Amino acid sequence: MSSPGEPRARYQPGVAEGRDVVISLDEKGSPRTEVAGNQPSAAQCYRFTKTDPDSVHIEVEPTAPPHEAPRSRTPPPTYDAAVDAEDGQPRRRKCCGGPSMSTRALGVYKEHKKPILISFGVVLLIGFIVFLGFAIDYYLRYREVGGCKNVIGLLAITGCVLFLLTYYYVSRFCGDDIYEHCLKDVFTVAGNDWTKRLFYVLCLIGLILWIALDTARHTQNLISGAGLVVMVIFLCIFSKHPDHVKWRPVLWGLALQFIFGLLILRTQVGYDVFQFLGEKFQSFIEYADVGSKFVFGKDTYTDHFFAFKVLPIIIFFSSVMSVLYYIGVMQVVIVKMAWLLQRTMETSSPESINAAGNIFVGQTDAPLLIRPLIKDMTKSELHAVMTGGFATIAGSVLGAYIAFGVPPTHLLTASVMSAPAALAVSKLFYPETEETMRLDDNVPLGKGDERNVIEAVASGAQIAISLVANIAANLISFLALLAFFNGILSWIGCMVGYDILSFEIICSYVFMPLAFMMGVEWRDCRLVAELIGIKTFLNEFVAYEALAKIIKNRVTGAVGATMSVRSEVIATYALCGFSNLGAIGVQIGGIGALAPERRGDIADMAMRALVAGSVACFMTASLAGMLYQEPTAMVVAATNATLNFTLNATANPNATVLLNFTLNATANPNATVIPTVLTFLTSANP
Repeated sequence: MSSPGEPRARYQPGVAEGRDVVISLDEKGSPRTEVAGNQPSAAQCYRFTKTDPDSVHIEVEPTAPPHEAPRSRTPPPTYDAAVDAEDGQPRRRKCCGGPSMSTRALGVYKEHKKPILISFGVVLLIGFIVFLGFAIDYYLRYREVGGCKNVIGLLAITGCVLFLLTYYYVSRFCGDDIYEHCLKDVFTVAGNDWTKRLFYVLCLIGLILWIALDTARHTQNLISGAGLVVMVIFLCIFSKHPDHVKWRPVLWGLALQFIFGLLILRTQVGYDVFQFLGEKFQSFIEYADVGSKFVFGKDTYTDHFFAFKVLPIIIFFSSVMSVLYYIGVMQVVIVKMAWLLQRTMETSSPESINAAGNIFVGQTDAPLLIRPLIKDMTKSELHAVMTGGFATIAGSVLGAYIAFGVPPTHLLTASVMSAPAALAVSKLFYPETEETMRLDDNVPLGKGDERNVIEAVASGAQIAISLVANIAANLISFLALLAFFNGILSWIGCMVGYDILSFEIICSYVFMPLAFMMGVEWRDCRLVAELIGIKTFLNEFVAYEALAKIIKNRVTGAVGATMSVRSEVIATYALCGFSNLGAIGVQIGGIGALAPERRGDIADMAMRALVAGSVACFMTASLAGMLYQEPTAMVVAATNATLNFTLNATANPNATVLLNFTLNATANPNATVIPTVLTFLTSANP
């Protein structure tokens, strides 16, 4: 066919197929057709070929210009080669001879796309500045009004966006000059081996001094630090290739984990930021209730709390994540996080991107980011991918755990801290012995196949259907099997006068030393050990539901098991991962489908990766225990906010049903739970 700049060939009735036809331009620039013959040299000739006798379509090919055909001054009426969809006949040109208005508008947009987008962006920016000015003025006048407090958050978000935009444009247009004149000598000195050694020695001395001074005030934290050392020794002893361990990724992984924990748990600014993010995330997932009320009934949807309250949150958040992927936000965040891990730990591009992706998506979604590379990855890299999946949770289920009543601040912190911990544990437990990708090898992260935002929302909801069904089916199966197993144990125990024997009791004794090493108070070790056993052999959903009941019992004073706030915090970090036996099948099936030729390697390393992922979660919990401080007003505020979201007793007329399900305090909850909750709400919300 002709190129866009050439006149279009048009079908002329009566011209025999196989004949040469001349297409020339008239005075107005419109193409005209005539039988081959003498014509100006500027004319272009085409041959019409009908390949199928039953088809109205024709093929057009350029031919050499003929020289002796008489030129017709009045060309015959012409038809477009396009075929009308209704009658299968060639379509006559429009009487006006020009394109439609929509075509013209599209052409203008394509021709002036950049200035149009810039103008639109400037208008939006001016509108935002005007709105921000009015918001600040309103805040200064009526700062006691509840809605005015949102202005602070808007200013913080605006500042972060301005900083990122400034960094992007400065690095893009002036980055090379700044590096050449200001930073080159600094990086040269910093890259010197002696400088690195001096830096590491100073960091080690500072860490030792800090631990000594800090544990003098909080002696319980020293147990968590000792537990962290014991876990590192365990990984060294059972390492796959202990002679090939590269200590840089291990030490830097632990250092990044420590830095993240220190900034979030020990600085007021860091804690306030994550508390703010947790509260906003908590408010954000509440919007899933609107869909739940419409589908399941406004007054009855909480009758089945897990199915109609928790699972819809996963569907809602999955759609949001799909939209973020469509517009490219997630790709930018993941690439920047991967860059930090790659430059500090010197891990390869695929495993760094997967580890960063695990902060936001699940164990089978993160490998999709590196799908083309999985078949060529080394065994150590593949082990790192699997360990990252076991050591973290998906953002979609994060909202479900918050709905149970688990503090969102600690869940978000655990998600961030576990990413470098998973890489460090993996590189110690399964060291690299093969050649990997270079550090400068970039892995492009493409967008999805969706054509617009609406399709992205629908695609995310559709993807979540299988996830929700999988979670519900697993819970039904595992809880039923647990009850059956406990029935057998009780039957065995009653023969020797111990009819309370159960799986939970066995786990409470087996994992009790591990709970103590993480820094759990001794009186709470059996409870935390029981939760660890449930999480490892069943799944983290069941464990977090049990932990949420324990937290509510402590806060509301209800009858039931309780533990200290310190033990609750450590348990929250220890349970934050997909490291359970059921997840082995998920990983083998999910990652194996992406690279069928590596299915054997994946199955061979599955159990080792499960152990590594579990240890990564326990190391994160130990570090949280080492950085833990006694409860302060901000911790109490965060807990109250979470419980107010979960209980929602004042706004929900069916609160008694919800409380009966979650607290399960006595055989007759309505007689004891409601007065206790009313007392709690009165004190929490004066």
